[in-house]
Amino acid sequence: MNRPLFDLDLLRAIVMVADCGSFTAASARLHSTQSTVSQKVRRLEELAGHKLLERGSRDVRPTDAGETLLAYARRMLALNDEMLEALAGATVGLTVRLGVPEDFVGGPTTHMLAAFNRKHPQVKLEVMSGLSRDVASSYDRGDLDLVIVKHRRNSREAVACWPEQLRWIDSAKNPSFHLDPIPLIAFPPRGLYRDDMTNAIEGLGRRWRMSFISSSLSGIQAAVADGLGISLLPARSVTADHIVLTKKSGLPSIDTMDVALLHRPTADAVVKELARVLSRMFGAPRRVQ
Repeated sequence: MNRPLFDLDLLRAIVMVADCGSFTAASARLHSTQSTVSQKVRRLEELAGHKLLERGSRDVRPTDAGETLLAYARRMLALNDEMLEALAGATVGLTVRLGVPEDFVGGPTTHMLAAFNRKHPQVKLEVMSGLSRDVASSYDRGDLDLVIVKHRRNSREAVACWPEQLRWIDSAKNPSFHLDPIPLIAFPPRGLYRDDMTNAIEGLGRRWRMSFISSSLSGIQAAVADGLGISLLPARSVTADHIVLTKKSGLPSIDTMDVALLHRPTADAVVKELARVLSRMFGAPRRVQ
């Protein structure tokens, strides 16, 4: 803790003297006086405990100890310049914490984030994915800067909103909509779409039962594909292993949900730019607040 620290200003002085070969030329390059440069070199020699320069009648040359010090000095000065370059710009060290529902991970979202990262290579992206209610809770606690969430239309203010396109899906190989009671696959209680599903089935005068519950979108997709029941999911979550139940089935279209983009009014300019980038995935918003 008590070891001396070499001042970069002193190191710059001796490097300049060594490169110029004289105190006079070095002082001119440093926009300083010769006496000041000489004092800096003497201070370095005191710190190093060695004579660093041999002062001849015509030039100045480093001693063996001086050569050693000069090698380190050049590296330290170069690192200083490198650090200054790395710290240049307003977005240095900025971490953007983004939250998205599970079905937005990958695909167009990843492509957009990759393009954004190429434009802002010094910005670190931290992405959380999960159920919309968990993403929204994290945002409300201040743990996230920018989020895409799904919620019931007009349930909260947002930067922009888009209608969520939902589809009733069944298994392509082992359909189960004809069963009585109809087996339903859903997210856990208070999960999205659950009430819409049960209300729609009851509206048909059909009975239903919960056959499979999962907090994982991939788990619900797989359960439907394997014939465990039907479900209601975003159109982008339909796979080749599913069939979409059309109006002929009697099931109504569900148009109660929005995809919403949220960030705080005081958000950093980079956060707001990323919000604009992400919004391009959805096209023109239904409304902007």
